[in-house]
Amino acid sequence: MTASLPYWRLSGFYLFYFALLGATAPFLGLYFEHLGFSPARIGELIAIPMLMRCIAPNLWGWLGDATGRRLQIVRLGAVCTLLSFGLILFDKSYAWLALVMALHAFFWHAVLPQFEVITLAHLHEQAEGYSRIRLWGSIGFILAVAGLGQLFQRLSLDLYPVAVVAVMLGIVAGSLWVPNAQPRQRSEAPGQGGFLAQLRRPGVLAFYGCVALMQLSHGPYYTFLSIHLEALGYARGTIGLMWALGVVAEVLLFLAMARLLERFSLRQVLVASFLIAALRWLLLGSLADHLAVLLIAQLMHAATFGSFHAAAIHFVQRSFGHRQQGQGQALYATLAGVGGALGALYSGYSWNSLGPVWTFAIASLAALAAAVIIAFRLQEDRA
Repeated sequence: MTASLPYWRLSGFYLFYFALLGATAPFLGLYFEHLGFSPARIGELIAIPMLMRCIAPNLWGWLGDATGRRLQIVRLGAVCTLLSFGLILFDKSYAWLALVMALHAFFWHAVLPQFEVITLAHLHEQAEGYSRIRLWGSIGFILAVAGLGQLFQRLSLDLYPVAVVAVMLGIVAGSLWVPNAQPRQRSEAPGQGGFLAQLRRPGVLAFYGCVALMQLSHGPYYTFLSIHLEALGYARGTIGLMWALGVVAEVLLFLAMARLLERFSLRQVLVASFLIAALRWLLLGSLADHLAVLLIAQLMHAATFGSFHAAAIHFVQRSFGHRQQGQGQALYATLAGVGGALGALYSGYSWNSLGPVWTFAIASLAALAAAVIIAFRLQEDRA
């Protein structure tokens, strides 16, 4: 790390940003169930923010690359996310909640891809330091799931909207504290071309397709894991701790990620992440009632999110020139949104008809397919 790197400012933003994910991923489905919605309606409502990732990141990514005003986009997105989600305090009907989910997600998904570019710009040639900054996002997630799990167990899920708004205030404050940075212009290979030309390079499209498959496989996890565990008899506080355990494993993985990328290629890391995901979903679908199995499955989050995300960010940075970095990160977010939305939808419709075992089995097949595609289509290359 260089002396000029604003480590704590960057880390503080990630802490609050992913604390918001910690407030939504485990508890949003529970909150909608608390309001009386069916699994199908829950799946639809959770799919809406993910569908917005198909639109928002590319629009904001193009705007960030065209204007260079990435930090202004981050700040605008943070403020508008807060104001849009605040509308949930006024009504709880399905149509109104669908509007709130769509509106706040349009701005929320503008934020992270642009901030990733700013972070990597601050790091200059020290991209291996990304994991040490990003791990604070994981810590924010842990604090949110552990704290809110206890809060909702002792009090009520009626407090959920207020808790989320409080976290969003932290994101706004964090965005105002971060200094700007622009990616360094580096010499690009002759004939590298624009964004579409770089996208057509060998293995790049296969990578993005597997991003969608990986997030599709997470559909039952993010939509119904808390509901699944509660039905198996786990208390809400324990459920929050299970989510936190997975992210603790993710933090430890981030700390070791630089050494892993020195020893293994991106392809090897990605294939391993997909294979572990395929096994994890089978364990959660069939054996989550055994605490020891649940603990092991949650520790696998180190691979299914940690190593996958860190390797994916490195792959995107490696695959695009400085003028296309924002669009490359935005497309990553978009394909993750497509996969996540499809995962939430299919799991919402299959949860009652097929049950948890088969719903998670479908997720396992998606992750296995991604492993096969990456193994045969991605070029072997060191990070």
